[in-house]
Formats: sequence, structure tokens, C-alpha cells
Amino acid sequence: MPRPKERPTVEQVKLAEEQIVAQSKRIDFFLTEYSVELLAQKVRDGEYVVPDYQREYVWEERRKWRFIESLIMGLPIPFIFFWEMPDGRLEIVDGSQRLRTIHEFIYGGLELGELDPLTHLSGFRFDDLPESRQRKIKNRSVRGIVLNEHADEAARLDMFERINTGSKHAKNAEIRRGALKGPFLNLVTELANTPLLAQLAPLSKSVKRERGYEELVTRLFAYGDGLEDYKDRPADFLFSYSKKMNAAFAAEPDLPEKYRERFNTVLNFISQNFPLGFRKTANSEATPRARFESIAIGVDRALAESPELVGRTALEVNVASWINLPEFKTITSSDGANAIARLRGRIDFVKNKLVENGID
Repeated sequence: MPRPKERPTVEQVKLAEEQIVAQSKRIDFFLTEYSVELLAQKVRDGEYVVPDYQREYVWEERRKWRFIESLIMGLPIPFIFFWEMPDGRLEIVDGSQRLRTIHEFIYGGLELGELDPLTHLSGFRFDDLPESRQRKIKNRSVRGIVLNEHADEAARLDMFERINTGSKHAKNAEIRRGALKGPFLNLVTELANTPLLAQLAPLSKSVKRERGYEELVTRLFAYGDGLEDYKDRPADFLFSYSKKMNAAFAAEPDLPEKYRERFNTVLNFISQNFPLGFRKTANSEATPRARFESIAIGVDRALAESPELVGRTALEVNVASWINLPEFKTITSSDGANAIARLRGRIDFVKNKLVENGID
């Protein structure tokens, strides 16, 4: 018979409750409803603020048609999430694609393509509909949730991420870039466009569009600077780190150049000593994130501990002696990749191998 699992202690229950209360205070909202006509007008008049992390207007045509068909049929439309800014304007936390599609249909001449079941509406524009149907569409209501002005950045972005889990959504690098503009993020954007990085770490077109290289650069610096505040949730850790570093860069004008040099030193070392860069095979067209972290941050840590490694030859560094070991393949797998123990393990593996091989 399996041994019963120990239940939480009184102290653990108390701490859990305090945490729930603290997090709940970050979310204060009210419910509202808007007519389709009002929503379209506000988009047309530029009354909504679309943050950078909401991306461009990227819905493909078929998705727009299906959404408008649902609207016409009177099917429930998912909530639109807003944040009430201090000046009273509403920032769209989630729903910009839906709002812009509504605007395009009502005012922008969007022509519906092949529909199902409303097959006879294919090829229609809003103005082609009889006035009675136009009024009915404009009168449809869409529910909204408005976070009040006291919701902080992290709360809004966390809500955006949770709402979009499992769908096509803005990636964390996009969100940080939109919400945390500043000198550190400017450097991250600059370094993300380094030709050598693209050569060593190939990414698909879709991942590039979602600021995949910015995510890699941020992880290199954040994890390289220390994991003391890491809680097995990269998004929160990288957000806090980026916000902290924006302030540090602003306070210390020489800091960006130090990080730029550090980045270039790491890439040059990898270029000289890792024949495949961050690839698993010579023909790989993608870069596994766990593999990037282990090599990039492992090199960064090794060079900080043993700067003389820069002067070693590739034969002396001898990456070939361990890069294909089953152990390395195991620790760079995606299983449990974000757990702190796994993250430390893969970084330390590379660092220790480099330092050991660099000892005379």
C-alpha cells in the first residue's frame, strides 16, 4: 500500500493564503459591455492604446472572415481585456486583433471570403448588407473586462500571457520590448541583429518575427548574471531582470559597452571552438533553447572564472571531447528544462568542462 503523502503544515497553509491574498490585490477590475458600433468608432478614432507587445495586425484573412461570421450569427465573442490608464484612456491588454477586424469590416471595406455555414455571404462587404442587418450587427454587444489603473505592469502582462496560453500569442520577448522600453532593451535589440549570432544560432522565420533572438540575448545576460531570484518561471525572472537592468544602464553610462564586449567575447569564443555553433547537427535549421543556454551561459561563466581560456587554441579547449556525450544530450533535452536544477545543471556542465580542459 502506498505511503500517504504528508499534508501541508499549518505554516505552509498560512504562507499559501498570504500569497493568494497578495497576488489577488494586484488584480482589480470591473465588467462592462460595448456595442460593436462603439468599438469600431473608438478604433477608427484612435481612442484605444495598442501596446507594442500586441504585435501588428497579423490575423490571416480566413480568421477574420470566421470571426465576422461568428459576430453576424450572434455567437458569444470572447472578452476584450483593457487596462484603464491614469489619463482615462484604455490600453488593450488582449483583443486587439478582434477589435481591428471589427473596425476593418465596419469601416475598412473588408470583403468576406468563403464562409460556412453563411455561404451566401461570401464576397459581401458591410455596406452590401441591408440597413436593417447593419444596425443589428452594430447593436451586438461585446463584453469587456477593465483592469483599473492600480494593476501593475507585471499583472497586466501576466494576464495577457495566461489568456493566450495555447494560442498564437505575443512571445515574452515581444512583451518585454513593448512594456519595458529603455537602454538595456535597446542593447538587446542591437545585439539580437548581430550577423554572427544568426550564423551560430539559426532560427525559423516565425521565431525571428517573434523576437526569438532578443529572447536568447536576454537569457544570456540574465542567467549569466546569476539565478538567485529564479523561481522556475523564466517569464517573471526575465521581466524583473530587464526592468532592473534598464535602470542600471540609465544610471551607469559605461555599462552598455561592458555588456556589448561581454556578448561579443562569448560569441567569438563559441565561433572559434564550437564547430557547429549552437546546432545539434551541421544541417540543423533551428536552435534548441536549452542547448543555447547551456553553451552560451556556460561559456560566459567559464570565461568569467578563467579569462585565459580566450587565448587557448581549439585543440586545447577540446570541445569535441564532450559535446557529443550522452550526458550532454540528456541535460539539454526539453524535459523539465525550466526547473532551476536542470538550468543550473546544463550551464555548469559546459562551464566545468571548459575550465577543466583549460587547466595546464
